[in-house]
Amino acid sequence: MNITKLPFVEKVGIKRNDNNLLELLFDETVQNHVQTIHAGAQYTLAETASGEILQTEFPELVGTVVPVLRESQVKYKKPAMRSITAIASISPNSKQKFNEQLGKKGRASISVNVNVKDSQDTVTCIGTFNWFVQKIS
Repeated sequence: MNITKLPFVEKVGIKRNDNNLLELLFDETVQNHVQTIHAGAQYTLAETASGEILQTEFPELVGTVVPVLRESQVKYKKPAMRSITAIASISPNSKQKFNEQLGKKGRASISVNVNVKDSQDTVTCIGTFNWFVQKIS
């Protein structure tokens, strides 16, 4: 699935940049009342990146499981006054536990960490996104 083609992701304006990262351009459609990128737009970029990494790290599961976001924790560090990108990661230990649990029970949880940075490499937002994944029966 091309995650940038999801209707809400398109509506927000998230695109893939030349470095193959998800990006949100700085323009008035995503700004808040103080002309920085709205917290909700940053959250959407981070959450989208967290979902996409599940597809890239576990390609064999695409179409065989249903992933749903269970909870998240986000901290806004600096105002986003430029275009931003999201970098998601999953620890090797989390991947191993996830695979073991999914194999045994047909369902598992996994945490994804995301850093959102602006075009000058300033971290504007960090988050942890906890996904629940269940095999399709």
